[in-house]
Amino acid sequence: MSAVDLILIGRNEGARLERCLASAKGVRRVIYVDSGSSDGSVAAAEAAGAEVVHLDPSLPFTAARARHEGVLHLEATGGAAEIVQFIDGDCGIVPGWIDAGQVALAEDETLGMVTGWRAEIAPEASVYNALAHVEWRRPEGEIMACGGDMMLRKAAYLAAGGFDPTVIAAEDDELCCRLRKSGWRLKRLPVEMTRHDAAMTRFGQWWRRAERSGHGFAQIGWLHPDYFTRERKRVWVWGLVMPLIALTGLFTTLWLTAFVALAYLASWLRSALGLVRNDGLPWGQALHHGVFLTVSKFPNLIGMLRFHLRRLRGRDMRIIEYK
Repeated sequence: MSAVDLILIGRNEGARLERCLASAKGVRRVIYVDSGSSDGSVAAAEAAGAEVVHLDPSLPFTAARARHEGVLHLEATGGAAEIVQFIDGDCGIVPGWIDAGQVALAEDETLGMVTGWRAEIAPEASVYNALAHVEWRRPEGEIMACGGDMMLRKAAYLAAGGFDPTVIAAEDDELCCRLRKSGWRLKRLPVEMTRHDAAMTRFGQWWRRAERSGHGFAQIGWLHPDYFTRERKRVWVWGLVMPLIALTGLFTTLWLTAFVALAYLASWLRSALGLVRNDGLPWGQALHHGVFLTVSKFPNLIGMLRFHLRRLRGRDMRIIEYK
């Protein structure tokens, strides 16, 4: 099978990075791209035998930029392997994944990228971790896009142009859009791939993460108008239009406000029903999660508006951190 190079990115991940480095088995080279860490991340990576790339702090840090500079480093120092695995520093690779991904790519030359199942290390630690755990567990088979943990053919990555360093959120979705437009197929294998540590214990962390998602909806939608269309419409309707109708009702006729309240109630119940049917959650947990799915449209809207405001002002897109 073809050799695999691993690119992992991080910033102040601490023990999570050490766990990630320890899980890097069965790969040719490990490249750690650091985004200005002030803890012992760089020393830990060097001690584990990884090659360290330091991002220039004069330019905006983004996950996309870090991943792409990892590939550029590989190409400049002997050339990247035929297959490249990307992983975030707060994740760990499940034993057997590297082999499974290699086999899938070797058996189907039309596949440009494969991914697997990511799971939270401690979904029981908080409702926010539990929400992420459900979010990661998507059906197997051919897909439109996936998260940042992915295994790609180098040829497909280079043909698509690589990660766009200016995309600060949903950069993985954006790359997947270009991979598909370049003629490559993408697939999720029914294999455990990585374990993730969201480490979200506060409402404010979840809110910022939802803002970042909204920014991604808007920026990727601007670059690829046919993508994230449903997500953007939902945010505009539930995050802006419905609240404006409710506010109008307070000054005109209260039945409008009552209608909006009932609409949000129905949306919450519909979200919970989807979690029961599609994700197998018990009703109690589904109703709890449904609250956050309904409320998420408001931070999503803030993120979308932030993108368009930055775009109109010609400002750099800067990362929205939640940890």
